[in-house]
Amino acid sequence: MLNSTFEVENQRIPFNVPAIDEDEVAAIVHTLESKWLTTGPKTREFETQFARYLDVPYAVAVNSCTAALHLSLVAYGIGPGDEVITTPYTFAATGEVILHVGARPIFVDILPDGFNIDPEKIQVAITNRTKAIIPVHFAGEPCRMDQILDLAKRHNLVVIEDAAHALGAAYHNKPIGTLSHATAFSFYATKNLTTGEGGMVTTADHRIAEKIRSLSLHGLSHDAWKRYSKAGNWYYEICEPGFKYNMTDLAAALGQVQLAKFHRLQSKRQKLAQLYMKAFAGTQEILLPPHPQDSRHAWHLFVIRLQSSELPAERNRLIDALARMDIGTSVHFIPLHLHPYYRKRFGHQWGDFPQAEKTYISALSLPLYPDLEPTQVERVARVVRTWLSNHQNRNLKNKADYVQKTG
Repeated sequence: MLNSTFEVENQRIPFNVPAIDEDEVAAIVHTLESKWLTTGPKTREFETQFARYLDVPYAVAVNSCTAALHLSLVAYGIGPGDEVITTPYTFAATGEVILHVGARPIFVDILPDGFNIDPEKIQVAITNRTKAIIPVHFAGEPCRMDQILDLAKRHNLVVIEDAAHALGAAYHNKPIGTLSHATAFSFYATKNLTTGEGGMVTTADHRIAEKIRSLSLHGLSHDAWKRYSKAGNWYYEICEPGFKYNMTDLAAALGQVQLAKFHRLQSKRQKLAQLYMKAFAGTQEILLPPHPQDSRHAWHLFVIRLQSSELPAERNRLIDALARMDIGTSVHFIPLHLHPYYRKRFGHQWGDFPQAEKTYISALSLPLYPDLEPTQVERVARVVRTWLSNHQNRNLKNKADYVQKTG
């Protein structure tokens, strides 16, 4: 139990709160009044603004990061018999899209000192069937892209970055979204920039951008705006079987407003992350998130890792303690190879990827979003530190009692 001297404050601290205000409300109302709700002028404007923000030639808006990853694999011709290397330490979508195109996901472990894929293990996993690598920028920390891109170049592989967490991140002063063949972003409700549901693909390849655009709406030669706008034409052709992955103008209207204030939102995240770092400095029971000096972290998540011989039980007890104090938390992620589907289909089991497993059982994601107050960060950190201190004291007392009894 928590120290009784701690006062339980009434205000709940949710794990995430989207940064939505009257500007987003006005944008939605304006779009509704325009009578154009699906893919149209707002979506095209958002794509143009997003590409300009990252200084990348092409950006194609879709309805999720899952769609962005899937379409990128299809556009690059990844299919049955191919292998795609990625990390097991990721969300369901990263593995699913590989399966959806008929390829096989080849998992490699993460770095011992962090959350991201280990480039040296990628090298070992490459075979003559390997066609692509999907690095995942976990929590907003960029992967070691120089090594990954060098491997890809030497083995003629496509690199499609899963940047669901990484809008606003940079590697060697280059924004994530400008480095590889294609990059997939997420605008889900919890992300640093949200459209409710949504995603974007960035690429420097015009052919790939146009293929993704066509595939995102049934493989048609003209999208709805081109067909139904004043300058459009009703005639269309099905060029190839596609998908229903297009973004709506309602979502794009949110995206435009969010992008306009994105720098301010990111600045708040950076300051809050530094407050956490300062508040936990010297707390030996936890590992703080890695923050390489050659990168800019997007701080989508703030993930601590507990140092204990009682994992994951101790981590789970801390989650419960925080919940009792009205503080929301989460765990990112259960490694893919531990889920029933991957265990049954590919024979994966505990022990296959020890670094991912060790990280999973120790990881705890704390609240981090622009509307979080500095005093709330201090409260979260105080509760965590106090719980850890009390738990350590209990362990020492139990050990002393045991020694005394067994003498």
